[in-house]
Amino acid sequence: MTEKLVVLGSTGSIGTQTLEVCDNMKTIEIEALTAGSRIDILENQIRKYRPRLAAVMNEEKAAELKIRVRDTDTRVVSGEDGLLEAATIDKADTVLNSLVGNVGLKPTVCAINAGKNIALANKETLVTSGELVMKLVSEKGVNLYPVDSEHSAIFQCLRGNSGNKIKRLHLTASGGPFRGYKSLKGVSVDQALHHPNWDMGKKITIDSATMMNKGLEVIEAKWLFGVDVDDINVVVHPESIIHSMVEFEDSAVIAQLGMPDMRVPIAYALSCPERIANDFPKLDFFKIGRITFEKPDLNVFKCLKLALSAIDTGGTMPAVLNAANEVAVERLFSGDIELYQIAELIEKVMSAYTVKYNYSLSDIFEADSWAREYARNTEV
Repeated sequence: MTEKLVVLGSTGSIGTQTLEVCDNMKTIEIEALTAGSRIDILENQIRKYRPRLAAVMNEEKAAELKIRVRDTDTRVVSGEDGLLEAATIDKADTVLNSLVGNVGLKPTVCAINAGKNIALANKETLVTSGELVMKLVSEKGVNLYPVDSEHSAIFQCLRGNSGNKIKRLHLTASGGPFRGYKSLKGVSVDQALHHPNWDMGKKITIDSATMMNKGLEVIEAKWLFGVDVDDINVVVHPESIIHSMVEFEDSAVIAQLGMPDMRVPIAYALSCPERIANDFPKLDFFKIGRITFEKPDLNVFKCLKLALSAIDTGGTMPAVLNAANEVAVERLFSGDIELYQIAELIEKVMSAYTVKYNYSLSDIFEADSWAREYARNTEV
């Protein structure tokens, strides 16, 4: 049976790997693709996959693309309206959201409301609005499949165990390029962008270097799997072979293992509950030799500590944490702050904010806007 798919953020790391997975599966038709401004890549994708719709956030780039692909049957739209049109296109079964940042929240919500299944790689959807989104998923009767390797691992470990009580989730982390460091002062952006195991986009790679990525994943896991944050354990696992583990009430621990290759969790999100054969790299236990584990150093990786604090506070605070982090990373790339100052900036923003509970989506967007403005104008 053919699955009709929308890929939001098709020119990014997860988006391009998703299309590789589709090539392997051969049962998926691409209905719509979206990009921010990278129209050279998007044009090639349009010519290969022939989607009915392509959306480009940058309106000037959209106008240029429209001219470049006028010999195809693909209709080009622009801006947020175009993005939302792609997310809700009528014939699609599933929307894979690989957008980076809080821009991914609204299309996720619109796609759910339109009855689409969601393959979710956009962290911010659940970090900022997890309670609201998971409630909406339940109300609309759609499926939400996690794409992040850690959450996919937990999701797979839970298959067939729906009646068994979870004692703890063990969320693994590589530790990034600065594992074992006593301080992040003096490290460069180039150093931070050289992840030892994973090939990811620039923003996510920086988040991995500060371990904010793992903090965001803890928040996601709380909402995805309905567990308390106190029952989520972050384990530094440098080899990135165990992607996460579930410990049940009888003390049995089930783990999902594999190469550090995002195509595997992407494929499972698109084929679940089936598993499709592929030619991706296979795990060789004899080459691995050993696997090791450590505790994360919260005195060095303060972003992880701030994320745990944000979800412990609850309400709209995770949305503020996320927005402040996005601005901090932007300021890092512009040369305005250093890597270690990301945590300092986020802490200042969180300390200045008054949390709102019993919130709506509009409250989330308001908190996001406030935090971005404050983070842009705060000295560290």
